[in-house]
Amino acid sequence: MGILEDAIYNAKTAAGFVGKKAEKFVDISKLTISAAELSSEISKKCEILGRVVYEAKTSDKCYDKAIAELVEKISDLKGQLDSVNELIAETKNRVKCPNCSTVNSKDAIFCGKCGERLRNSEDMPQPDEVEEPKETEKNTVEASTEE
Repeated sequence: MGILEDAIYNAKTAAGFVGKKAEKFVDISKLTISAAELSSEISKKCEILGRVVYEAKTSDKCYDKAIAELVEKISDLKGQLDSVNELIAETKNRVKCPNCSTVNSKDAIFCGKCGERLRNSEDMPQPDEVEEPKETEKNTVEASTEE
């Protein structure tokens, strides 16, 4: 009976692990779809803005209010998109570089593209204290460098 119980326990553990991974994948997929929808909406608003600016330049009508509203809406959508992209990166254990927006590993200290520091010094792991070499080790190192 012990082997069967072990097999059932292992199967439940594996199913739980797979369930968590699947849930994470679904969350990332939903966020990615949301990001794509926001990007599409930004593109549409930018296209409308271009038409309004063209119309304003080619006619005697004043479109300043419409242009200001579109610019504000685009800025809001870009803010939402940045938030969704940050959630995606966080869910994937990634961080976005504040300088160039490249996505890096969460463990990275510097950006892989531009070299910007990603973490503060208090966030970085502290190195273990280095022991001084023993007298015999010092002699061995000195002797090998003299040769």
